[in-house]
Amino acid sequence: MKTTVIFMLIGAFVGVVAASFLVPPLLSWYASPGGLPDGAQVQAVVQINEVIRYATSKLILGQVIGAGVGAVIGFFVSPKSKPVERHPAPAD
Repeated sequence: MKTTVIFMLIGAFVGVVAASFLVPPLLSWYASPGGLPDGAQVQAVVQINEVIRYATSKLILGQVIGAGVGAVIGFFVSPKSKPVERHPAPAD
């Protein structure tokens, strides 16, 4: 049981680290406008605090999902312990 929990924690940590590297590029790709000719700029007025709140919330959500996936993978790759065989005590 203890080994399984350790593997799950390690998997969750690896999932959070992987999400920290993968989510920002995916988020910028998702938010970039498509169909613009080369060199064209998008004219936009934004509320910067809303943009920051959106980006950080998506990053944290990605880290939570990565931790969950990592914990599940850690559970399935953890070595399963074998039950201890108990022999009955000899009768006197």
